[in-house]
Amino acid sequence: MATEQLKLAALDDEDLQVVSAHVQDAVLTVGDIRFLPKEQRAIFAMNRFVWDKAADKRTKEHERRRAALSVSQVTSMKAAGIRQDAKAAVLALLAVTFEETEAPAGRISLSFAGGGTLVLEVNCIEVQLSDLGAAWGTPNQPDHELD
Repeated sequence: MATEQLKLAALDDEDLQVVSAHVQDAVLTVGDIRFLPKEQRAIFAMNRFVWDKAADKRTKEHERRRAALSVSQVTSMKAAGIRQDAKAAVLALLAVTFEETEAPAGRISLSFAGGGTLVLEVNCIEVQLSDLGAAWGTPNQPDHELD
């Protein structure tokens, strides 16, 4: 399963939508979330589903990769519907969105299956997504009911 490692940067809402598409259905644990207030940074280590690559024709397996989503310029982080003491609890990321408050500042929201949300107050959009290593196969492709 050798493909190029993904490295993306988002500096505006349009870029962030591209990053959001690449992390849709990523899974992480509560313990994989780090907020570093002195550095004004939040880091999310995750296993992202590789949506931009078709399943292997021979094995029928899809790909997952370990990746890091890093958000800079973070002044605060608030959680709703996520038990922060349950470090092993698994979260499935659905979307990353931006709501402008006073340009260029705003809120970046990470929405999870089951209704959990993390809201990051940011001075501006400064997000990076980087794959961290080799891919591995999974026979499971995420599936959602459409509203």
